[in-house]
Amino acid sequence: MSETAALAILFFVIAAAYASVGQAGASGYLAAMALFHLAPATMKTTALSLNLLVAAIGTYQFWRGGHLSMRAFYPFGVLGVPFSLIGGAVQLPSHFYYPTVGAILLLSGLQMLRSAEKNRRSALSPPDRPPLIGALLAGGVIGFVSGTTGTGGGIFLAPVILSMNWVSMRRTAAVTAAYNLLNSGAALIGAFHILGAAPHALPVWLAAVGVGGALGAYAGSSRLPESTLRYILAAILLAAGARLVLV
Repeated sequence: MSETAALAILFFVIAAAYASVGQAGASGYLAAMALFHLAPATMKTTALSLNLLVAAIGTYQFWRGGHLSMRAFYPFGVLGVPFSLIGGAVQLPSHFYYPTVGAILLLSGLQMLRSAEKNRRSALSPPDRPPLIGALLAGGVIGFVSGTTGTGGGIFLAPVILSMNWVSMRRTAAVTAAYNLLNSGAALIGAFHILGAAPHALPVWLAAVGVGGALGAYAGSSRLPESTLRYILAAILLAAGARLVLV
């Protein structure tokens, strides 16, 4: 099997799993591409491009399901987008890039497991929107980190929102899908100087994640229970983080 076909299959599965929890899959795409030892610049532009498409599909599905609230989303995007643009212009060396992203994802996954267990035992209902200052700070910091690493940022944002119990799981998925959409676009603009590193197979991979993302977003926005979504997100974080750390 060719590298293009193998990655297309992996990207399809990753997109479906990630989209079910409002994620666009950048960390998963990065982990998959690391298996084939693609160059960091190629990985960054490819991951952001795939992320942009899947995030657009997820945002539409969660909006259609009535879960996307602008009052819950805009505080994260106000600083997230400009800082993601700045981060997109920063290119980390590969020996620092992989372990840094992997460590962040592993810590997020462990925190997500704690959050899932706490939520399962708790009867407290989260509010409809997050605190303004906390959301602004989280959006800005995660925006810069996501732009630098080539992720949309939702994979870092979701554990923060859920661990702080700022909004419900399904609304978190909607917020992170929209956050991924805007930040992936901003990071791509910031990374214009390495856009030439995008591979010729990118259209094939875009088609694969488009189908996978549509299926996953549909299931996550209307079919899967919230407790299941939390554990799926925790598993994704831990698997992607472990793979990147071990590269």
